[in-house]
Amino acid sequence: VQLQASGGGLVQAGGSLRLSCAASGSILDFSSVGWFRQAPGKKREGVSCISGLIFYANSVRGRFTISRDNAKNTVYLQMNSLKPEDTAVYYCAARRARMYSSTWRDINLYEYWGQGTLVTVSS
Repeated sequence: VQLQASGGGLVQAGGSLRLSCAASGSILDFSSVGWFRQAPGKKREGVSCISGLIFYANSVRGRFTISRDNAKNTVYLQMNSLKPEDTAVYYCAARRARMYSSTWRDINLYEYWGQGTLVTVSS
């Protein structure tokens, strides 16, 4: 199974982007799909995860929305009110088992990763 992240680009502060994470096989094979980001010089951090329940990092809650379309084998991350500090490479990742509030940020628990898509927010 491969994950393909897309939808990144350059946007002004306050703008919006929608990222897509497409699975080569059935997205239904994965109970959990998460989005992570990594800014230059920083650790990869969890942004959001959909696993029955939905989880968001505090820094994006209220601005980002994660959703999944099983028919299209795709998980989306709608990003609104973007800020310069949202600039990073965004990765999607998937895990067959469920995630919980205490575990969804752990990058070591995800079994499959996409290649990353760059989001740049200008001020």
